[in-house]
Amino acid sequence: MPDEEPTTVPGDGRETLRADCANCFALCCVALTLTASSDFAIDKDAGRPCPNLQDDFRCGIHTRLRPKGFSGCTVYDCFGAGQKVSQETYGGRDWRSSPDLAAQMFQVFPVMRQLHELLWYLTEALTLPDARPLHAEIRRALEATERHTSRPAVDFAELDVAGHRDRVAGLLQRTSELVRATAPRRKKRNHRGADLIGARLRGADLRAADLRGAYLIAADLTGADLRLADLIGADFRDADLSGADLTGSLFLTQAQLNAAKGNARTALPTSLGRPPHWVA
Repeated sequence: MPDEEPTTVPGDGRETLRADCANCFALCCVALTLTASSDFAIDKDAGRPCPNLQDDFRCGIHTRLRPKGFSGCTVYDCFGAGQKVSQETYGGRDWRSSPDLAAQMFQVFPVMRQLHELLWYLTEALTLPDARPLHAEIRRALEATERHTSRPAVDFAELDVAGHRDRVAGLLQRTSELVRATAPRRKKRNHRGADLIGARLRGADLRAADLRGAYLIAADLTGADLRLADLIGADFRDADLSGADLTGSLFLTQAQLNAAKGNARTALPTSLGRPPHWVA
C-alpha cells in the first residue's frame, strides 16, 4: 500500500487508473511476493497477508513505511487495478469474508494490474498530437484492453496477457518513434535498456532520448533535460531528478517518480504529482 497520495488530474482520462486504496481490499499487501532486500524488510509468500496489514485492510505502518524498511511499498502502483478487482470483478466481496474466492482473486489481481498499466500508456498516447496518425489504432487497442478488464474472474486464467502486452508494446514503440521524430535529429540518442547505474548525467541533454528500460538507479540527473524522452520502464530508484525537466516526457509514471529523488525545481508533467518525500 503506497504512502504517496494519489494524484487527481481532472479531464486527463486516467482518473480510474490511479490507486484508490480505500476501495481496495489490500490486494497488493496479500497477493504479491515480497523478498527481503533494501526495498522490503521481510520475505513474504504470495497469498499470505503482510504482517503489517490490519483487520480493516489498512497498513499499520502506513506513515512509517520508509523508515521501517518497506520503501518498495511506497513506490508500488497498481494503476487502479486494486479497486477494479475489489469493487467490480468481485462486486465488493473481499478475500477475508469470501475465503473460497481468495486464491482466484490473488491470481486475477496481477493480471488486472498489467492491463491497467497498458491502459495508462494507451490513454496517454491518445493525448499526443504528433501521434495522431496512430490514434485510430491506439483507440482500438485501448478498447480491447478495456474489454479484457471487464471479463468475468474465471476468464482471466485463459487470457494471453503476455501476447496482448507484446502487441500493445509494439504500438507504443511506434507512437514513441513518431513523437520523438519531431525533435532535432542530433537529439535522438538510444539508451534503451542501457546500464546507467550511478551515471553522472548532471545537466545532460536527453531530449527525445530512448531510455526504455534503462537502469538509472542512483544516477545523477540533476538539471537534466528529459523532454520528449521515452521513459517507459526506466528504473529511477534513488536517481536524483532535482531541477530536471520532465515535461513532455513519454510514458512516465507516478511510481517512477516516487522511487526517485527530486525537489521543487523538478518540472513534471501535469498528470503526475510531486512525491511528499522530495526536498523543498
